[in-house]
Amino acid sequence: MQVIIITGASDGIGAEMARQLAAQRGPQVSLVLAARKVSNLQAIASQCSTWGSPTLVMPTDVTVQAQCQNLVAAAVSHFGRLDALINNAGVSAQALFADVKAEDLGWYEDLMRINLWGSMWCTHAALPHLKKSRGHLVAVSSLAGLVGVPGRTAYSATKFAMTGFFEALRAELRGNGVSVTTAYPGVVATQIRYRGLNAQGLPAGSSGLKEDDAMSVEECARLILRGMQAREREVVMSSKGKIGRFLKLLAPGLVEKMALAALKDDVKPR
Repeated sequence: MQVIIITGASDGIGAEMARQLAAQRGPQVSLVLAARKVSNLQAIASQCSTWGSPTLVMPTDVTVQAQCQNLVAAAVSHFGRLDALINNAGVSAQALFADVKAEDLGWYEDLMRINLWGSMWCTHAALPHLKKSRGHLVAVSSLAGLVGVPGRTAYSATKFAMTGFFEALRAELRGNGVSVTTAYPGVVATQIRYRGLNAQGLPAGSSGLKEDDAMSVEECARLILRGMQAREREVVMSSKGKIGRFLKLLAPGLVEKMALAALKDDVKPR
């Protein structure tokens, strides 16, 4: 039996990964579901239980290091081991940097605490157990962590930081048997951008990106889990993402135009 922690498991990609793992493996996988919304976690846990997967609901705010440590400790205490940590918790943001007032810049730091530090703290607590099981580490980053996206300076900064951290950690773990998979979703049909922050650090209530070709949550979750199971280094999910990554080296100006084209007209730089 494998024991897997998923942060940000109360909805969206995290909840769907939990459901897919339970549907695929049933009683062969034990799931530790972490997020702040307890009622949502309980609903997801109930769904997973229908496939026979044991679950543990852990209310967790990843911006608090002690709660990250407690999450891992509770998982190991309850199930006796840990085989994978999926760092999925995160918050989005959309704001032109010039539109953010100096007194509001504090939310940039808050975003870094959620998207980067939460992943680092959970990973630090989990690492000794993952070394024992020769398990898996997964970081759910974003294409905004490979290519800077206008209007998303704060979000790109946090996701680039995640990319750098897990790339360096992967090298450190060579020979330890722990795989590190970084996933780079593009636009996925979730509410993350609508719940993300605006220039004032308040919920945006809308998405600044064109979403006509958004990937389904089901497909995104499937690709991440497949990458984890195959111990892939990286999972770049869309053809645009793969092309943009290589064009960035050859024609960076063209990539900037592509990034601008992904924005809705009313949020483009003026």
